[in-house]
Amino acid sequence: MVNEISVSENKPLSTSRKKVNYAKWGYIFIIPFFIIYAIFSLWPLLQTFFYSFFEMYSSGLTDIGPNFVGLNNYIKLFTASNFMKYLGNTLILWILCFVPQIVVSLLLAVWFTDRRLKLKGQRFFKTVIYMPNLIMASAFGFLFITLLSPSGPVINLLMDMGILHEQFDVLSSVWSTRAVIGLMNFLMWFGNTTLLLMSGVMGIDEDVFEAATVDGAGAFRTFFDITMPLLKPIFVYVFITSLIGGIQLFDVAQMFTRNSGGPDMTSETLIMFLNMTFRTSQNYGDAGAISVIIFIMTAALSVAVYFISYRDTVQKKRKKVTSNGK
Repeated sequence: MVNEISVSENKPLSTSRKKVNYAKWGYIFIIPFFIIYAIFSLWPLLQTFFYSFFEMYSSGLTDIGPNFVGLNNYIKLFTASNFMKYLGNTLILWILCFVPQIVVSLLLAVWFTDRRLKLKGQRFFKTVIYMPNLIMASAFGFLFITLLSPSGPVINLLMDMGILHEQFDVLSSVWSTRAVIGLMNFLMWFGNTTLLLMSGVMGIDEDVFEAATVDGAGAFRTFFDITMPLLKPIFVYVFITSLIGGIQLFDVAQMFTRNSGGPDMTSETLIMFLNMTFRTSQNYGDAGAISVIIFIMTAALSVAVYFISYRDTVQKKRKKVTSNGK
């Protein structure tokens, strides 16, 4: 008996099953993404930062530079250009697009996901509202140029209805130009925003809404006290992505204003300004400085929105860490 016990105690542990680590395969599968990102995104980004401190352009067949100029490109950007004006134009156009977009998208998302309404044909309406997002911005621009031309169908219809007494050029007015650009961006993106918000609402547990109904909460109380707080992560994501897209607004404004920037350059965006600067000066340093400023602004605003949105959560975590440390 003693010998049997000693033999069993001296058995090697190699008889236990060998564990297979599947986590490494996840890293292997995402390696192609990081390689492509490093080559086509990260490396050009680092080059942009590098060349923003240099002067480098072509004069005829002669290449001048790169000559190190330090912060001169940045100083010239803020002193000898209308950079702040174009920044203001960009923010105004983004607000004109985002405010109606988020309002309409929230209403549609809540409407389509309301269990009590039991709407029919939801798939059809989802497809219809998302279709403008599939249309190219150039096609949208040409469409609105044709519709809103002084002799176009919209102006003629308004004249027949007695709203206008003479032909009106939309591009001759500052706010009409901005309003149309905001409308085009709204039509292109509200469907995508609606689907994102719908996915967020559908992810909320149905028992929460049933409990609110049992407690006597109405539609408005349920929306503001339950739907909106639980929809916060998706809402923050939509806000940040829309802000990034707004700062990089280019194609719609470029096409509709025919590269003119509207009356007195009041619809000239930052990316249009970048394009114009590089086209006129051919200086990679100037274009790089503008790109770097846009990148820093985008990153700073995104981080600010994130921390403001989750300020309460961050404060709770800090208090928890402090209490645990004590």
